[in-house]
Amino acid sequence: MWPFKRKEKIETRSSGTGYTTQVMQARADYITGVDGVAELTGTVQGCVSLWEGGLSLADVDGTDMLTPFHLALAARALALRGECVFYMAGDRLIPASDWDLTTRFTRPVAYRLGLPDTGGGKSVTALAAEVLHFRIGADVNMPYVGQSPLRRARLTAGLLQVIEMALQEVYANAPLGSSVIPMPEQPETDMNDLARGFRQFRGKVLVRESVHVAAAGGPAPQTDLKPNDISPDLSRSMTKESLASARASIEMVYGVLPGLSNPSTTGPMVREAQRHLAQWALMPVAAMIAQEASDKLGAPVALDVMRPLQAFDAGGRARALSAIVQTLALAKEAGVDPDTAMKLVDWDSV
Repeated sequence: MWPFKRKEKIETRSSGTGYTTQVMQARADYITGVDGVAELTGTVQGCVSLWEGGLSLADVDGTDMLTPFHLALAARALALRGECVFYMAGDRLIPASDWDLTTRFTRPVAYRLGLPDTGGGKSVTALAAEVLHFRIGADVNMPYVGQSPLRRARLTAGLLQVIEMALQEVYANAPLGSSVIPMPEQPETDMNDLARGFRQFRGKVLVRESVHVAAAGGPAPQTDLKPNDISPDLSRSMTKESLASARASIEMVYGVLPGLSNPSTTGPMVREAQRHLAQWALMPVAAMIAQEASDKLGAPVALDVMRPLQAFDAGGRARALSAIVQTLALAKEAGVDPDTAMKLVDWDSV
């Protein structure tokens, strides 16, 4: 007999919000953010190019480290991955291809960075003050992990990829332009020679023997000799409508108005789409980049994409300026303080 009672072993399980769960979820988010679906479609790459061009042209005040090259890299990484990390090595920024971080109260405190280089990259350990970490679409459970627009619209991105893959398979394998021509009874060798004369796979004419020829050798009915087209009819599957809807949804996720890709779009619509992209999509990202740079560089940094992109109504601004000048002149003639008048309408005279 065992001299003492064995203690019951208490099994310890990980909670749903424990450290292991957070690490596994962070790694899963990292993987899905990099290898998201629909990244290689033309619609996504067009939106990413707009992000790259818009942020690379931004006016940067307060630092010389954020060059157009680095802003373009950050824009592409944010659009496809949801986050971007730069290592501050002296007076220049080095983009990181891979990273792992440690947090304290949801704020990163240390990084293990993988820096790309020819002949193989290297790993560097750095504190949070030495790293610029840009992220968008962060979740409340993991505010230190960014999410790309494609991951936030996974259903639409998957639909777009499936439709384009289906169309690719159709155009690669379907017998487009092929037809079937019934022929009267002939020797098999003649039928094979006639069919072999059509050499191309696309547009090939298939020859089959008529099934309505009488046994006594009578002529076949004329309706039987009518050629039949075997090209697939994609209009019934609503491929065009589904593809247009998926593209429009992806463009809206990136802040691009779907009217910009409409073949019948007009100049005012193009300008409005550019204004919407700059004001509601790129300007918040620029503000986030400026805030991160200000905290890490120790000097106030400001980014503006509205002025270089001319994403504003020039005529409306001119009319507004003319009205303001006339109103201020009238206020001065009437003896009204301009600053007081501006504050009454929630405007700042500065």
